Amino acid sequence: MIRLLIADDQALVRGALAALLDLEQDIDVVAQVGRGDEVVEAVRASGATVALLDIEMPGIDGIAAAALVGAQLPECRVLMVTTFGRPGYLARAMQAGAAGFVVKDTPAAELADAVRRVSMGLRVVDLQLAAESLAQGDSPLTERETYVLAAARQGGSISDVARAVHLSQGTVRNHLSSAIGKTGGKNRADAVRVAEERGWL
Repeated sequence: MIRLLIADDQALVRGALAALLDLEQDIDVVAQVGRGDEVVEAVRASGATVALLDIEMPGIDGIAAAALVGAQLPECRVLMVTTFGRPGYLARAMQAGAAGFVVKDTPAAELADAVRRVSMGLRVVDLQLAAESLAQGDSPLTERETYVLAAARQGGSISDVARAVHLSQGTVRNHLSSAIGKTGGKNRADAVRVAEERGWL
């Protein structure tokens, strides 16, 4: 029996996924959470062997949660499921240790099969997303540029961003300028938009 945890911040979606997957004879939904920072404890408490994680959740996102599960509870396999089929998300999820990545409009039977395959130690990836990810390539942003650009999402002045990331204003300006150039954005807000659309943030 596959012991499944479902993490999604939308209660309706979470409930629907649980109801559908619980109909499968070999899948038992043992836990449901609505925040990324609740995943590790819920996996530990429920003994889940597969965690089905949404990407965009409060607390921490699903990719960060996948990395924590992999580091602390490697016996639990992670399958990412998201509404947003962004190629950059796929690369980041796999780097975080996820065993699979599917989009939410995957038919129920295929989703159940993906859970089974991940449980058996196989990798499962949405084919269209994989093709787009290969065509697009990896994020051109450095780790520091990504960090600064993510902080700039909140808006605010250069000094606000500098305080948030504990860097000098000059360093923040340089990283933002480089990120704007690499994304082809017209300005900071446009660079954030492009990076989000491609799943780099």
